[in-house]
Amino acid sequence: MEYREEIKAAIAYIEDRLAQEIRAEDVAHAAGFSKYHFHRIFKRETGLNLHQYIQRRRLGQAAAFLLNSSRQVLDIAVGLGFESQEAFTRAFKKSYGLPPGRYRKALSNLISGGMNMEKSAEIKQWITTGTAPEKYEMGIDHKIFNTGTGSATIRSLEQEYTPEEYATILQQFSAALYTGKRVRFAAFVKSEAVEGWAGLWMRLDGNFSVTLKLDNMQNRPICGTTQWNLYSCVLDVPEEAQIINIGILLSGKGQVWMDNVSFQEVDRSVPTTEFEIAREYPDRPGNLSFEE
Repeated sequence: MEYREEIKAAIAYIEDRLAQEIRAEDVAHAAGFSKYHFHRIFKRETGLNLHQYIQRRRLGQAAAFLLNSSRQVLDIAVGLGFESQEAFTRAFKKSYGLPPGRYRKALSNLISGGMNMEKSAEIKQWITTGTAPEKYEMGIDHKIFNTGTGSATIRSLEQEYTPEEYATILQQFSAALYTGKRVRFAAFVKSEAVEGWAGLWMRLDGNFSVTLKLDNMQNRPICGTTQWNLYSCVLDVPEEAQIINIGILLSGKGQVWMDNVSFQEVDRSVPTTEFEIAREYPDRPGNLSFEE
């Protein structure tokens, strides 16, 4: 069974309270689970236990503060709920390889200004493209990220867009290891002022680039301004599949970020998200006389 909406509710609860005390029972309640059941589901869906996830998000927020503000290390540590500067320093060094002060000095000049791109910058092993890539900026953002030091981002540059215009950051790889299996492409996504829509997408192609299956989240789009949360696409990979495509797209104005991508086989209890005609349309026509 999939718990996408419940886990999204839990993550949203955490995002709103990174600078406050976060109790496991309160997060479980926000997701609608008992504490014991929640811990098991949360780790299955995110790959981390609750404490590890909160720690990683707080450290990621701390790294952003160190690089993009003049706040003192102690203020950052206290503001993010660490019991002392020493505890914060130990945790930060374990995650980032340097104590906070040295991290700030070593990296602030290296990535000054955050994104530094001309329309689109190369992202190792990813492709930046779309129907109107010239109307977007795509690359790595070192100011806004979920954890680590950077996220992939797409940002609109123009004022006017048609519904068919979009940009995407994508990756392609062989389906050979996954045929006959159910797979999940998941990532943490954040958005700002998205007037069209954004979403993760996964497409399975056969011979001659024939599309076999597709989920682009168009039936559950990311719109407006949203905090970091976990989204996913789940598909069954047919035996005839040759190529797997995964990515994120932005259609219209706004900006979207993607971080901490995962791709893995899941069991059959996890429902697929493939577009199904029966699910999206009614069984029969209605209001044929236009009197309703």
